Amino acid sequence: QVQLVESGGGLVQAGGSLRLSCAASGRTFSSYVLGWFRQAPGKEREFVAAIRESGGGISYADSVKGRFTISRGNAKNTVYLQMDSLKPEDTAVYYCAAGRFGTVLAGTPEYWGQGTQVTVSS
Repeated sequence: QVQLVESGGGLVQAGGSLRLSCAASGRTFSSYVLGWFRQAPGKEREFVAAIRESGGGISYADSVKGRFTISRGNAKNTVYLQMDSLKPEDTAVYYCAAGRFGTVLAGTPEYWGQGTQVTVSS
């Protein structure tokens, strides 16, 4: 059974940092793109960042460029999101995602995590 399990969410003040982690299991993810999405209350889920199988080919949403950093663990089945200079508008449930090339960027990954809440207070 494939599982993506996120951790690291919480409450932080504006300007602070959080590091999200996602552990994928149930199959080999070395050939999958891993990424992060978020959904704020009353809004649609949106793409945040993605990283290719090799650890390169990184993409970010314009709203997080320069503040967030995505990386991949050596075992290729973990993905991290380092979030710095957080803003209240970053408040959302953050979801880990995994899929073949193209599906993550298209917003249609094969697998989703259950989400972790990030709240940024002003």
